[in-house]
Amino acid sequence: MTPFPTAAHLASWAGVCPGNHESTGKKAVRTPKGNPHIKSSLCETAWAASRTRNTYLSAKYWKLSSRRGKKKALVALAHKLLT
Repeated sequence: MTPFPTAAHLASWAGVCPGNHESTGKKAVRTPKGNPHIKSSLCETAWAASRTRNTYLSAKYWKLSSRRGKKKALVALAHKLLT
C-alpha cells in the first residue's frame, strides 16, 4: 500500500494544492501549510522551469501569471510538477 493513494493527497501533504474556502461571500484562497522543505524545493524548481525557453511549463507559467499574478502562478506550476 502506498502512503498517498492519489496525486491530490500528495499535493495536499506537500502544501501545494489549491484551497477554496468561502465565508460570507468572501473567498479566501490559500494553500495549506504542508511540508515546508518540499514546498520550497518545488517552488524553486517551478521558478527554474518558468525561466526556460519554449517549454510547456514556461508557457503555462506566463499564461497564468498574466491572469493571476506571479506568485500564484508559481504555486500552480509547483503543483503541476508534483502531480
